[in-house]
Amino acid sequence: MIMRHSRPIWASRLPSVTKDANPRLEQTSHWLLCSLRSIGFWDMAHIHSRSGNYSSHEETSSSGLTARLENQGPYATHLKSRAIIRFDGQDVIKFLQGLTTNDVSNFDKEKQVRLPLPTPNQPAQVHPPIYTALLSPQGRFLFDMFLYKPVYPVDKQDGRGSIPGSDGKGLPVLWADVDAASADDLVHHLKRYRLRSKVDIGNVSNDISVWQRFGGKESATSEVREGTGGIGWGGSRDLAGCTAAEGEADGWRWYTDPRLQDLGSRGVFPANVNPPLVEANEDLNEEFYLLWRLEQGVPEGPTEIRSGEAIPLEYNLAGLNAISFDKGCYMGQELVARTHHRGVIRKRIMPVNFVKDDGEEVQQAVAPGAEIHDKTSGKKVGIVTTVIGCRGLALLRLEASQREAHDLTVDASEIVHVKVVRPKWWPSEWGHKDEQRAISSA
Repeated sequence: MIMRHSRPIWASRLPSVTKDANPRLEQTSHWLLCSLRSIGFWDMAHIHSRSGNYSSHEETSSSGLTARLENQGPYATHLKSRAIIRFDGQDVIKFLQGLTTNDVSNFDKEKQVRLPLPTPNQPAQVHPPIYTALLSPQGRFLFDMFLYKPVYPVDKQDGRGSIPGSDGKGLPVLWADVDAASADDLVHHLKRYRLRSKVDIGNVSNDISVWQRFGGKESATSEVREGTGGIGWGGSRDLAGCTAAEGEADGWRWYTDPRLQDLGSRGVFPANVNPPLVEANEDLNEEFYLLWRLEQGVPEGPTEIRSGEAIPLEYNLAGLNAISFDKGCYMGQELVARTHHRGVIRKRIMPVNFVKDDGEEVQQAVAPGAEIHDKTSGKKVGIVTTVIGCRGLALLRLEASQREAHDLTVDASEIVHVKVVRPKWWPSEWGHKDEQRAISSA
């Protein structure tokens, strides 16, 4: 579908600079808004399917915005598009283990991430979050979610820094960070399979919120990040200060995003309170994070990963650490296992750029659902799933992804051509028409 739109609605919601604004946020907003204007974002189409910019080119991004973000930050944003579900009861792990694609039983094992030093607000070890998905019995994607195990007071030191704290009554077994638009559908879906399992499920989004830290200066590891903690004797880093700075008194803390380190840090925190490392007035608008995430070529949620239709491996969920091939049976496992062991992926979700014959970017011209055709053969080779302005994500046949931009067109149009961009994080085996067993190394 070729289309045209007026000034996007979301433009009016971008961060404004007021005389009372935090100076750092004022400077950030100024250059970000200038960058957006310079690439024509004020003329972009309305955000379709809650989507964002295309992924980073192997050498550089043509937008210029990513290059700036890679040298700035870290920034933080409250993800209002996400909701929190609470899981409680003695059968939670067993219940989710049979429904989700990842190995949730890791939460019952020894903690896997050792922090530099225990402090009164953080334990010596923590469970990293798990990114996972729920599938239909036919193996099609339905929902994705991030699972977090709370830090219980008994795992920490007390206020004197010596003995364990209280038992942490009132905390659930797990928190789940899910797409807000489909949260009620997810809760309904989960309750259908609960049967006699001792599991309580509830939406607690009014009490708990999801935050993301991102940008090039956000360190790739959750243990010690640049700029956290103090400097110790002789210029060494104060490791206890680093640990304490990443969390707060009740154990809430930041974790490296379980999908990709380049995405930054993610965490769940009490609502209406700024999380650690985020000062007042430093919360950037969520659209900036959407741009950052989609510059990395990462779809999220059942709108961008088409619920009831998407094949998980075609949407790169194995490469995003959402699938365990070593766990036992789960709902929809057969299709995933068969595709994995055959080792042949003929289509993948890939970032694309919409351009004219001369390479100039075409703004507000394509809608999700538009078909991509090979100009030479006239055959359909892909479909656009996500669009913002001149960029988007498309599910493409791998042989077509090797073609030049002038060989691929939108809806057989001679006006709009498609340039395919390879994400930096992809394994070297991915994205080639002779890809064989590449998924095994994802």
